[in-house]
Amino acid sequence: MTTATPLVNGQTIGLAHYASRALLERVLARSGTTFNQSVALRAVSDNGGTVERAWLVGRLTGALKIDESAAHKTVAGMTDAKLLEPVAGQVSLTDSGRELFEGVRVGGNEIAARLYAGIPAEELATAGRVLALVTERANAELADA
Repeated sequence: MTTATPLVNGQTIGLAHYASRALLERVLARSGTTFNQSVALRAVSDNGGTVERAWLVGRLTGALKIDESAAHKTVAGMTDAKLLEPVAGQVSLTDSGRELFEGVRVGGNEIAARLYAGIPAEELATAGRVLALVTERANAELADA
């Protein structure tokens, strides 16, 4: 039996997201890290290890489509757990936060390597452009609502 190639739409994008996220959740569970915390760790790490607390809250609300109270709760939980250190309106990765993020990053990269193996670079680039455009349009509609 031959399976037809599915159209790219919200359902196929969602299925790919949830399947790959389920694999990442296994990595996160080993360290007791939530998905929201992993997004925060990456955001801080990708921006030099120290960011404005308000920027991080905005990044979480924008990227995860969560409300501000949930984003503040994530950041507060991370400071309580000594993953982030608050200093004068900013938060910085602690040594524990860096170590945790490195483990999550390595695990996530291993998953990505397996999932994307054998897919030609030009196809991945096309998919990336399409998904970035869909995200941009959805975010524009959300901003207008």
